[in-house]
Amino acid sequence: MMEIFNNPLIYFVIIPLLTLLGLAFCNNRGMRAIRAVAVTGAVALVALAIYLVCLFLQARAAGDTSEMILQSKVMWYAPFNIELALGVDGVSVVMILLSAFIVFAGVFASWKMNPLPKQFFLWFFLLSTGVFGFFISIDLFTMFMFYEVALIPMYLLIGVWGSGNKNYSAMKLTLMLMGSSAFLMLGLIGIYFHSSADGNLTMNILEIAHNDAIPHQWQLYLFPLTFVGFGVLGAMFPFHTWSPDGHASAPTAVSMLHAGVLMKLGGYGCFRIAIYLMPFAASELAWIFLTLTGISIVYGAFSACVQTDLKYINAYSSVSHCGMVLFAILMFNTTAMTGAVLQMLSHGLMTALFFALIGMIYGRTHTRDIRDMGGMMHIMPYLGVGYVIAGLASLGLPGLSGFAAEMTIFFGSFENADVFRRVLTIMGASSIVITAVYILRVVAKLLFGEVQDEHHRTLTDASWDERLSTATLIVSVAIIGCFPNFFVNIISDSFLPVVNALKDYFPVAGM
Repeated sequence: MMEIFNNPLIYFVIIPLLTLLGLAFCNNRGMRAIRAVAVTGAVALVALAIYLVCLFLQARAAGDTSEMILQSKVMWYAPFNIELALGVDGVSVVMILLSAFIVFAGVFASWKMNPLPKQFFLWFFLLSTGVFGFFISIDLFTMFMFYEVALIPMYLLIGVWGSGNKNYSAMKLTLMLMGSSAFLMLGLIGIYFHSSADGNLTMNILEIAHNDAIPHQWQLYLFPLTFVGFGVLGAMFPFHTWSPDGHASAPTAVSMLHAGVLMKLGGYGCFRIAIYLMPFAASELAWIFLTLTGISIVYGAFSACVQTDLKYINAYSSVSHCGMVLFAILMFNTTAMTGAVLQMLSHGLMTALFFALIGMIYGRTHTRDIRDMGGMMHIMPYLGVGYVIAGLASLGLPGLSGFAAEMTIFFGSFENADVFRRVLTIMGASSIVITAVYILRVVAKLLFGEVQDEHHRTLTDASWDERLSTATLIVSVAIIGCFPNFFVNIISDSFLPVVNALKDYFPVAGM
């Protein structure tokens, strides 16, 4: 048991839980204490994430070629061989780093949260606990447990602290994600009962993959259950409808964490479980989900074009960009998969920045309708510049994160692909043009148009806490755009086990 506490990964769960404990002892009106506890927890998570990156790079430099580093496990429930099993590879490391920075930015974006700030941060850090626990787990049961922990707080965070038609949005989000969890649970149970040919059943993902015991016929049933289960959280068409409503009603920090991190659990789960453990079914059924994700990319972009609410524009944009993640994973080559992870990083930071800025603008203007706003660049220059940077990252400007991610996805999707995949890639690439249309339209109307309401001329620009929150995300977007190779080097080896598992069934996977 003590071995698990010597593993730094467990502290990604312990730190948020300690933060919850600290918040529980705070007075409901003691904003200074509440903020101090929340900031301490967020800073500790960022420091631990940076330390983890250093450990990972050090392990690889020392010649450690193991599939996962920092592995440790302790038996949790022996009758079903359920373990608290931990371990990370390059993909897990960058997802943890992304999560830590968005939690940090989200705390400062909620600096003036009212009402019930203590309760808000309690649920916010409980959601964070689930996210970090999911990324560090290599046991099916513990992954699913943390997955549910990450989903449950969303109902209250939107239903209590949201805006607009928040009760409807919270219930719709919860019902759809709980429904997808039911599919996922059935898939995971099926995987467990076919995890070993000798009857020694296991929940450990690495052991299941090495056993390669799931019969092909059963893979054809279990793969759709797990891919759809995770794909709903990734806003895959036609199961995406919860996402725009949820984003539109969620408070700023929850939108940031929801779009920036929570939706990435979908892509990560499809990669780590559905494709890795069931390569035969993945190769046989990929065309179905490639079609659906290709529709997501184009449909999301076109839908964003016709919206006038800033949150809905960004929400449908997220449907498009998250569709690229699943699309690239299903291409089954290392270049496209690398682009998928870069896109998860890029979109996570970029959309968190968008939602932070939208929340700050809404807090001043009390409207998100672009038809009621204009000339904001003169009134709030800092927020205006931040919005332009986020928009340029979204449309793929070189030097920002979106360019490196999207170009890697489309180059990887086109090379060594059949005609069907190349046609879908060309269709998906058209979303870049559509994205430029709605981003430039919003920037022109919101920032450089005529002031629609004379009261807006008296509005103030970003405060220090808002500047710190957004600057963290802006710098991160620029770092990924200028130094993508640093992140590529971290994640590149992580795809080899998946590609090797696929190469017997899909010839271009072993490139």
